[in-house]
Amino acid sequence: MIPNSRFVPAFYVLSGIFGFAGVALSAAAAHAGGDPHLLASAAAMCLAHAPALLALAIGAEKLKTATIAGVLIGVGTILFAGDLVMLRFAGSGLFPMAAPTGGFAMMFGWLAVALGAVFRGGVRTG
Repeated sequence: MIPNSRFVPAFYVLSGIFGFAGVALSAAAAHAGGDPHLLASAAAMCLAHAPALLALAIGAEKLKTATIAGVLIGVGTILFAGDLVMLRFAGSGLFPMAAPTGGFAMMFGWLAVALGAVFRGGVRTG
């Protein structure tokens, strides 16, 4: 098993990048011409998962599944939001099924958070 602490710096970095991207994409959705739907959806995913990664980084030592949860949420957000942004600005997504793949990765990341708390010894309280 990979120690949670190895991924903590990456979770902090992704949290900051997702927060920045979420605000920027929200502004672009509000002020850019055309249909704002794709950018608004990408912004929502970035803004929802930035604090989640921050929380996983802060609590990595208390939740045994923090590493897998953070990796799934981070990669999933990149795929989902990246695909929508590429589709909006380039007219073509990252690759076929990138957004759904990212969505499933994010869902399984959240499930990993829940499972870490459910299984015996999943959450360290001391």
